[in-house]
Amino acid sequence: MIEVGIPGKGDLAIRYLVLDFNGTMALDGVLLPGVEERLNTLAGSVDIYVITADTFGTGRAACAGINARVEILNEPLGAPAKQKFVEKLGTQATAAVGNGVNDSLMLAGAALGIMVLGPEGASAKALQAADVVVTDINHGLDMLLYPKRLVATLRG
Repeated sequence: MIEVGIPGKGDLAIRYLVLDFNGTMALDGVLLPGVEERLNTLAGSVDIYVITADTFGTGRAACAGINARVEILNEPLGAPAKQKFVEKLGTQATAAVGNGVNDSLMLAGAALGIMVLGPEGASAKALQAADVVVTDINHGLDMLLYPKRLVATLRG
């Protein structure tokens, strides 16, 4: 578990990390450098789930070296499915990371929503829903690895 107290926001106790794949931790279906190592380090503290529409069909193979469960969405609209997934885990115990419109509901519903403004860009809906915005997935994962960075960013 990742625990951190944030003045003005309260205490976070993160047990689950839910990530979008394409545009967030991968570009054109290829995992970005540094992600696998960081996620495997985080897997010692939280349960990790990669939830994706798998646009390029590479999600499972690209994540094979990551200690995470990969969930491929079957529903045509991903936003409600991702939101339900986070609710099933428990919103107050979940951090979510994404960049697209279909990530906006899970970002808004999670205890901590991190939006990645990476090489694929990001949607305005995801931006409005997030607690934190980073320009690189590795910066977002590092915030979880070094939680005092969250305190510096989110304190009231």
